[in-house]
Amino acid sequence: AVETAADKYPGVEQYAIRAFADALDAIPMALAENSGLQPIETLSAVKAQQVKENNPCCGIDCNDVGTNDMREQYVFETLIGKQQQILLATQVVKMILKIDDVITPSDY
Repeated sequence: AVETAADKYPGVEQYAIRAFADALDAIPMALAENSGLQPIETLSAVKAQQVKENNPCCGIDCNDVGTNDMREQYVFETLIGKQQQILLATQVVKMILKIDDVITPSDY
């Protein structure tokens, strides 16, 4: 959804939105990798399944239950919880970007 929204913005904003979408993709990729799965193939398969079945609740089957539907696995995450996680992560990144000018390469 975020990648699709990037097409609506011309210019530099488009690249920032795509980078944000890539950052969001890192979460299921890490989950797949930590579960012993191939992260790129797993993420591609889940995205394809979401589009094919028109089911946004498809996710990574970490426990090898046999279904990617998170509702069937009773995996739920509240909207407020997810919003707060993304908000806090975005704030941390903005803080890091602000101090980027303070840190010089010679300090490493």
